[in-house]
Amino acid sequence: MGEMYIRVAEDENEEPMEIPSEDDGTVLLSSVAAQFPGACGLRYRSPVSQCMRGVRLVEGVLHAPESNWGNLVYVVNYPKDNKRKMEEMDAASAVKIKRGIQKTSDLIVLGLPWKTSEQDLKDYFGTFGEVIMVQVKRDPKSGNSKGFGFVRFADYETQVKVMSQRHMIDGRWCDCKLPNSKQGPDEPLRSRKVFVGRCTEDMTAEDLREFFMQYGEVTDVFIPKPFRAFAFVTFADDQVAQSLCGEDLIIKGVSVHISNAEPKHGNTVRHLFPIFPGRRPALAAMLQRCVYCRPPSTSTSTTSSCSHV
Repeated sequence: MGEMYIRVAEDENEEPMEIPSEDDGTVLLSSVAAQFPGACGLRYRSPVSQCMRGVRLVEGVLHAPESNWGNLVYVVNYPKDNKRKMEEMDAASAVKIKRGIQKTSDLIVLGLPWKTSEQDLKDYFGTFGEVIMVQVKRDPKSGNSKGFGFVRFADYETQVKVMSQRHMIDGRWCDCKLPNSKQGPDEPLRSRKVFVGRCTEDMTAEDLREFFMQYGEVTDVFIPKPFRAFAFVTFADDQVAQSLCGEDLIIKGVSVHISNAEPKHGNTVRHLFPIFPGRRPALAAMLQRCVYCRPPSTSTSTTSSCSHV
C-alpha cells in the first residue's frame, strides 16, 4: 500500500493537519507526536453510533479502524495529567506575558544605620543583581544620613526578590518597599492580597502556595473554615498580586478566578459612626483591618478573622 495521509486535529472543532502513514497503511505514534507533542493516541467519532472510538495502538504503531482510515478526522489523545499541566502552563505563560511589560521602580530602603554610605548600599544590593542607582538621603545642613535611602535594579525579578525579604545592612535589619506603598495599617496588606474564587475542598493551603509561587514570593495563604469555596493569597510584591487580578487559572484541573481582596470603603465606617468624630480614625482603622468585601459572584458571607485579613 502506498503512502497516504490521515487527517488529525487537536480538537474536533479545529482545522486538521495531514499526517503521513507508513507503507503498510499504519501510522506511527511518533509521527503524530512530532506535530502534537505529548500525544499518546488517537480517537474518532463513529459515523454509525456517533460515539467516540479509540484507534488501536500496538507498540507505538496506530492501526486503521477496519483497515481503512477513510476521510474521518482523528482527534489527538493526551495523558490526563499531561493535558492538565499544559493548560496550567498556558495560563501561567499568559500571566507572565502580562507581567513582562512591567519595569523596575525605585525602592525605598528603611532603617539604614547612620554610617551606611551609598557605596555600602551598592556593594550589598549588588549581590542580588545589577544595581543602576543608589542614594542615601541626608540632611542638607548637617550632611548626616536621615536613616533611609533608595535603590533601583536593572531586572524586575531582582526587585521582587529584594522586596520579599528583610536585609541586614551594617548590623541592622532594613526593609525595602515601593515608596508609593500606603503606610496605613491595612494598605500594604490590601495591595498584596488576592481573592481566589471557585476553590474546591481538595485544594490545600500548600497546593495554593506551590501553584502561586511560580508568579512571585508568597507570604501567606488563608482558607476560611468552615470551607466557603474561596481563599486569600498574599504576595511579597503588590505588583505581582495586581498582575494576577482578573485572570482565570487552572489549579488541580479546576478553573479558579483571581480578583482584588479589598477592604470595604471608608465611607461605610463614617456612615456607621457619625457621632464619634474624635474616635472615627481609630474605629475606621480597626474595622478596615477586619472586614473585607467579596466579589458579588460568590457567597455574601465574609471572613471575620482579623489575623488573616
